[in-house]
Amino acid sequence: MRETDAHPTEMEFRIDADFEPAYLRLHREGQLAQRVHMALGMFEACRMCPRECGVNRFQGEIGVCSAPPRPKISSVGPHYGEEPPLVGFGGSGTIFFSHCNLKCVFCQNSDISQLGHGYEISTQELAGKMLQLQSIGCHNINFVTPTPYVPHTLEALELAVGQGLKLPLVYNCGGYESMEMIRLLDGIVDIYMPDFKYGDDENAKKYSKAEHYFSRCSEALEEMHRQVGVLKMDDRGIAQRGVLIRHLVMPHGLAGSRKVLEFIAKCLSKDSYVNIMAQYYPSHRADEFSPLTRRITPYEYDEAVTLARDCGLHRGL
Repeated sequence: MRETDAHPTEMEFRIDADFEPAYLRLHREGQLAQRVHMALGMFEACRMCPRECGVNRFQGEIGVCSAPPRPKISSVGPHYGEEPPLVGFGGSGTIFFSHCNLKCVFCQNSDISQLGHGYEISTQELAGKMLQLQSIGCHNINFVTPTPYVPHTLEALELAVGQGLKLPLVYNCGGYESMEMIRLLDGIVDIYMPDFKYGDDENAKKYSKAEHYFSRCSEALEEMHRQVGVLKMDDRGIAQRGVLIRHLVMPHGLAGSRKVLEFIAKCLSKDSYVNIMAQYYPSHRADEFSPLTRRITPYEYDEAVTLARDCGLHRGL
C-alpha cells in the first residue's frame, strides 16, 4: 500500500525500455524445461486447480472441467475487445481454450466453457498459433481460460521460444487457481488477468460450484501481485507486466463487490488496475435462478465504481 493518498502519474507505471518477457531468461538458463516437467507431473493425478480432481488426464480421465488430455481451443486471433492496455493498436493475441474449471450458471461463453465447442490441437500446432499471432503484430499472447491446459501451454511456449517468440504472456483466468500452479508460473507469466468474481463464498458455490472461492482467489491474487506487481506499460501505453483484475457487477449485489474491492486496495495495492465490468446479462442457465434473471441497473454499476474509488482504487475504473 502507498504511504500517501495522492495518486501517482501514469508515468510511474512505465516499464524500462529494455524490458523482455520473463520466460526468456528462464529459457536461457534451462529452467523453462524444468517447469514443463513439473507441470506435467501435476497432470497424472490432476491438480491444475483447487478442485484437485485427481484424475489421470494423460489417460483421458475426465474431471470437473471436462477438459480432454490434449489442448482444445475454440478460436485464435487478434482481439480488440479487451482492456486498452492489452489491445493497443495491434490487438491482443488471444487463444481461447475450451472448457473451464468454473461452472458459472450465467456464463456468456457457455458453448465454449461448458459445452466444450472447439477442436483439439497438438502442442506443436499451439506453438505455431503463438508465432502466427506475433507475426501479424499482436502485442501479447493472451491465453484465455488456460487453467486446465497449463502443461500444454508451457510445452508449446518452449517450442515457440526456440523459434523466436518474444511477446509478453497473459494468463487470463477465472481467479479460481491452485497456489501450486501459480507459483510454478513465477517467471513465466508477464501479465496476470484474473477475474475476482465473488466476495461471498455461498454465492460462489451456488452460482459457480466453487468451494471457498474468496480465499482461493485472494491468495492466488496475492501471489500474482508478488510476482509481477501492479500493471506497467511501455511508452505507447501497452501493458508489459503486472496484474489486471476484472470484477463483474452482478444484480442484487451477488458479487459482493465491497469485500472484493476492499481486499484489492488493502492487500494488493491501491494502484491495482481494476476493470469493473457492467456487461452482465442473463445467459446459459441464469433463468433457473431468480436473482440472475435481469441485467444490472445503472445504480448498481455506479455503486460499485463509487465503492472502488472510496477504497482508493483509481486505475482502470
